[in-house]
Amino acid sequence: MSRPLLFLDVDGPLNPYAAQPERRPEGYTTMRVALKPGRPLRVWLHPDHGRMLLGLGFDLCWATTWMDAANRWIAPVIGLPELPYVDFTGGLFAERPDGVHWKTEAIVAYARGRPFAWVDDEQTPADETYVTAHHAAPALLHHVSPRLGLRAGDFAALADFAAAAGAAT
Repeated sequence: MSRPLLFLDVDGPLNPYAAQPERRPEGYTTMRVALKPGRPLRVWLHPDHGRMLLGLGFDLCWATTWMDAANRWIAPVIGLPELPYVDFTGGLFAERPDGVHWKTEAIVAYARGRPFAWVDDEQTPADETYVTAHHAAPALLHHVSPRLGLRAGDFAALADFAAAAGAAT
């Protein structure tokens, strides 16, 4: 019996980038990341999130524009091991006429029929419709406010889904 997957976006759920710029959220640490030459990106991360995510009962997987760079820059700060990632190369920010997010199809393909939860700040009802039509196993598309990041209620919803999805497999 395999555990459900948890697809993790970085910017929004783990890095509440839309919080007030002059006020780092409580419990978060600030880091500067130079992903590209030029001005470094300010990233806020909560050091306890890794432990909390690992305790939810999922197999974790990055689903972020950071792709493998999340293993170098994000995972060590929040206490996660190196994780697999959905490779969005060639599809980053591609607009679809049906309004489905550019990540959704790749996430469903990566899941290969396994139950999954996906935390992101950009899902819409079009993504729910796509997942329902193309993925027979249980799936939770969990929206996280990019002003707040993951909070206690988000972790509770994810734990409930993991328990229910694990029992169903």
